[in-house]
Amino acid sequence: MARHAPATPPNSQNPSQGLPQRAALYMRVSTGRQAESDLSIPDQGRQMTDFCAARGWEVAAEFVDAGLSGTDDNRPQLQRLLDIATADGAPFDAVAVHSFSRFARDHFALEYHVRRLRKHGIRLVSITQNLGDDPMSVMVRQVFALFDEYQSKENAKHVLRAMQGNARQGFWNGAAAPFGYAIVAAEQRGAKTKKKLAVDPVEAETVRLIFRLIREGDGTSGPMGVKAAASWLNERGCRTRKGARWGIGPLHSLITSTTYMGEHRFNRKSWKTREGKPESEQVVVPVDPIIDPATFDAVQAQLKSRNPKSTPPRTVSGPILLTGIATCAGCGGGMTLRTGKSGRYRYYACATYAQKGKAACEGRSIPMDKLDHAVTERLADQLLTPERVEKLLAGLMERQTARDADHGQRLTALRGKLADAEDRLKRLYQAIENGIADPADPTLKDRIAAIRTERDIGQVAFDRAVAEMQPQARVTAEKVAAFVDVMRANVLDGAVPFRRAWLRAMIDNVEVDDAEIRIHGRGTVLERLVMGGGAAPVGVPSLVRKWRTRSDSNARPPDS
Repeated sequence: MARHAPATPPNSQNPSQGLPQRAALYMRVSTGRQAESDLSIPDQGRQMTDFCAARGWEVAAEFVDAGLSGTDDNRPQLQRLLDIATADGAPFDAVAVHSFSRFARDHFALEYHVRRLRKHGIRLVSITQNLGDDPMSVMVRQVFALFDEYQSKENAKHVLRAMQGNARQGFWNGAAAPFGYAIVAAEQRGAKTKKKLAVDPVEAETVRLIFRLIREGDGTSGPMGVKAAASWLNERGCRTRKGARWGIGPLHSLITSTTYMGEHRFNRKSWKTREGKPESEQVVVPVDPIIDPATFDAVQAQLKSRNPKSTPPRTVSGPILLTGIATCAGCGGGMTLRTGKSGRYRYYACATYAQKGKAACEGRSIPMDKLDHAVTERLADQLLTPERVEKLLAGLMERQTARDADHGQRLTALRGKLADAEDRLKRLYQAIENGIADPADPTLKDRIAAIRTERDIGQVAFDRAVAEMQPQARVTAEKVAAFVDVMRANVLDGAVPFRRAWLRAMIDNVEVDDAEIRIHGRGTVLERLVMGGGAAPVGVPSLVRKWRTRSDSNARPPDS
C-alpha cells in the first residue's frame, strides 16, 4: 500500500494546496481615536495587504467599520460583508482580519459567524493568530474569543467608572447636548479640556414655549397635549436643532427630561439594550435649569392625567357633568348615573353599592340636578369672587417680580447671541468687499445662509421673550374681574361640555356624604385660568385629590 505525505494544515496559507486565492479584508476600530491598543485602519490595511501578497492572494474587497464596538454585530460594513459572503457566487474565498477581536468581541457571535461562513466555503483568517481547522485550533480560537469578551467588559466597566466620576464633578461626558443647551469649555486639566452644559439662549426660549403650551396653551386654548403642541410648533415654523419638524416622540422626551429643571441624569439607560438602569447606578449632574421645578412637576402631573391608563376617556367626554369627580364618602367609589321611572329621574348613585351590595357599602344617592346645582352654585358664590381670587393669587405679583429679573437675564443673553451673529455676518461681508473672500464660493454662501438663519431664529426668540414682559401678559385687577365674570357665566349657564371642562380644571373630587358634600379643588389652577383670560376650558386635571382642608366643605342641600 502506498504511503501518503502528511496533509498540510488547512489554514497554513499555502496557495498551492487549494487554499483561498481571493480575500476580503475587514478592518475595525472601536472609536475614531483608535481605542485601547488598537492599530489604526491604515495600519491594519497595510499589514493585511502584505499578508495576502506574501501568499499570492488577491484582495477582492475591503470593508471598514470605524468607531464601532465589536461587542455586537450591528455594524453596517460587517453586515454587508456577511450578505455578500453568504450569497451565491461570493467574490472571495476568505475573510482576513488583523485579529479575531476585530471581527467580534463576543465569543458566541464569533463562533456563529465562523460556522456560517464555513457553510459557504469561506474561511475567517487572522493574520496575527494563525490557526487551522483542527479541534485544537478551534478550542484555542474559542479561548481567544472568551478572553476578548472578558477584556471588553472589563474595559467598559473601567471606562464607565471614570465617566461616572467625571459626571459627579458636573462635567459633560460627550454626545450631543440636549436641545436648549450648548457644550462649553469649563476648565483645563493638563491636555484635557473639561466641558459642561450651558443654557443656549435661543433654544431655551423654545423649550420654555413648549412647556408653556403643554401647561397653559397659547392664550387662545387650554393646555395642549403633546400631539397638539407638536402641530402648533410645526405650523409656526419652529424646528429642532437640525431643522426637522417636531414629532410626538422627541417632544415627549423633552418635556419629561429632568435636565430642564436642573438635574441631568447620566447613565440612565443601557447603550446596548436601551433599557432603564436603577437609580443607584445613575448620576445626577447639576446644570443650569431652564424650567422651574414647580412647572416641570405640574407638566408631569398633567401628562399622567391625560394617560388613558390613569384617567379613562369617559371621565372626560361623558355626558354627565360630574363624571369621574363625584365619589361616595363611605367607600370612596365613584358615583354613577342611575335612572328611574323610565329615565324621567336621574341620580348619582354609589357604583360599589350597585355592583356589590350592602356588604361593600351602605350606598348613597342624590338627584343629579340637585348635586350639579349645589356644586356649581357653591363654586360661583364662594370661589369665584374678585376677593377670593385676589387672595389665592396674593403671591403671584411677587413671583412676577422674580420673573422680571429672570427675563432681564434672558434678554441680555439673547441680545448677545444676536450681536454675535450680526458681527460674524459683517466680517464675512467685509471680507467679500475687501476681495479676501470670493462671493461665488458655494461654501461661503452656505456659511452666510447658516448665520442668517441663526440670527433670524434668535430674533424670533428675542421678540417672544419681550412679548412675555408686555402688560397684557401680566395679571392685573382688571384681568381678575374679567375672569370672574366669564367664569361665573360659564359655570352656571354654559354648555355641559364647557362646564364639565372648567369643573374638572378646578375640582379634583366631590365627596357625597349623608350630611354634607365636600368639594376638593386646587387654588393654584386659578392663576393659569386668569392668565388665559377665562376664555377657554383647560385640560384634564390629575387624579391627585383631597388636599384642601374641610374648612371649604359645603352643607348638603336639603331634600325637596
